[in-house]
Amino acid sequence: MVHNEWMVVTRDCSKIMVGIPTVGRSDTIVTTVRHALLQTLRPDRMIVCGTNDADVAGLHKIEGVEVITAERGLPRQRNAILRLATDCDVILFLDDDFIMSPRYVETTLAAFAARPSLVATTGDLLADGSRMAGYSVEEAEAIIRADGDPPRDGWEIAPHAYGCNMALRLATVRDHDLRFDERLPLYAWSEDIDFTHRIGRHGEIAKLAGARGVHLGTKGGRTSGYRLGYSQVANPIYLYGKGSYDFRRAAGSVGRNMAMNLARSAWPEPFVDRFGRLRGNAMALLDIVRGRLAPERILDL
Repeated sequence: MVHNEWMVVTRDCSKIMVGIPTVGRSDTIVTTVRHALLQTLRPDRMIVCGTNDADVAGLHKIEGVEVITAERGLPRQRNAILRLATDCDVILFLDDDFIMSPRYVETTLAAFAARPSLVATTGDLLADGSRMAGYSVEEAEAIIRADGDPPRDGWEIAPHAYGCNMALRLATVRDHDLRFDERLPLYAWSEDIDFTHRIGRHGEIAKLAGARGVHLGTKGGRTSGYRLGYSQVANPIYLYGKGSYDFRRAAGSVGRNMAMNLARSAWPEPFVDRFGRLRGNAMALLDIVRGRLAPERILDL
């Protein structure tokens, strides 16, 4: 059900930080940051967390961007950013290849200011390149221009937020000492669902119609197909064990991904290592039999 309740608010309502973890995409992250700084409501702070100097090359010269490094792993990098978000009310986490529509920040801040029960929000994707070969920056810009000026106050309850563009109410994060689960290493399959499930125990999660953007789906700098395939089995089972997934969701996630990898391994998409993922699935199943299944095992593969 779509609701329409709030109007756009002004700067004095609260402070918002944009946090962007990045690995191996120095060209892409510069573009993402420059677009983020062109918002109708400029973020109060922006922190980019890489794993070494090469990840953040070119960012030091951009005014208004703070650059830090942390040990590689999406949860570890997100947590490093969270530790510095002491003076803000909302944090908006973006993937390093997410291009926001101009009013994304404005719409997000308005939602949190107008609805105290909100603890997390996610945007309305105009296009998601992670499900295909991906989009160029030029294609993303054209998609956003074609969208025009979207409605600013529509929203609907969501089961969780999508990690490529999710905002969190920091008071809730602090009150309940919430952190991203660092047992989910590297790309950390499903870490966004795990975190927003936990924060969702304390309030509402909403998908905002006016917070739009394009996920480029850049293929470089991510986990290998073999490791990702292992995570597709290990992570849902681990999250079931800790209570973030119920049995149906965990089994469904594992079953769907294994079936897709098996069905397409003979004729894979050129941008997906289906055979590698299938091998990773098989290794995870073998580890279940051995009694050694764990998310961290991908670090040894």
